[in-house]
Amino acid sequence: MTQAHIIKGKDIAADLREALKSEVASTDAAPGLAVILVGDDPASHVYVRNKIKACANVGIESFEARMPEKALQAEVAAEIQAFNDNPNIHGILLQLPVPDHLDSDALIQMIDPAKDVDGLGYINIGKLVAADDSGLVPCTPQGSMMLIKSVEQDLSGKHAVVIGRSLLFGKPMAQLLLAENCTVTTAHSRTQNLEEICRSADILVAAVGRPKMVKGDWIKPGAIVIDVGINRQDDGKLCGDVDYAEAIDVAGAITPVPGGVGPMTIACLLKNTIKAAQS
Repeated sequence: MTQAHIIKGKDIAADLREALKSEVASTDAAPGLAVILVGDDPASHVYVRNKIKACANVGIESFEARMPEKALQAEVAAEIQAFNDNPNIHGILLQLPVPDHLDSDALIQMIDPAKDVDGLGYINIGKLVAADDSGLVPCTPQGSMMLIKSVEQDLSGKHAVVIGRSLLFGKPMAQLLLAENCTVTTAHSRTQNLEEICRSADILVAAVGRPKMVKGDWIKPGAIVIDVGINRQDDGKLCGDVDYAEAIDVAGAITPVPGGVGPMTIACLLKNTIKAAQS
């Protein structure tokens, strides 16, 4: 049996960054992205460092607010308001997760919708549901859709199954697939007959945070499989929510972990920042 086409998100993201670099070079003023990082979460520090490096590579100016673990809600809110008021800043990102004592939802809703480059504010979510292209689309779903369309442009009538219903990913992903005229099923931890539902999917998107949960026999032969999960195993290696070793012999196309969806998330953050600067 022929193995699945590997969707190399790392390469697709690199091409997108080059295109964005050219776009920024043709503008008079550099777009600005502000990142707010609260606390000492090691993974968050790595993510922020990678985002700042990616900004520099395409010509986006970075601004940072690093705040202590015990920062108060009002202190973080004040930083957001200061960035809202700064005309040199076009995008604002609150790095998640924040410490437990903070209300991240309230903080996200404080971000000016025109600068909400994560696309998680209610204005931008509403525009996504209404198919209003003027909004800013959440980065990981946006990147995932680009990976799907790198395999097949016309998705009309395809059955897409999204495992996961979070506002961060599952819900916006379903909306993007609906906009492409897919028939969409949103599945989750309480879905009955999950394996059977997955086997009916022409496009299967897994975002549940459970290592290797989706097995090869859950996948329809020839399906496009997008693995959004990133889990660290006992041996220190990363894996996705899909059992890649099994799935590669069944799927038509599949994203690896790492090197699949992850690089697209940062590339789409840059894309949103540039769009915000142009609006």
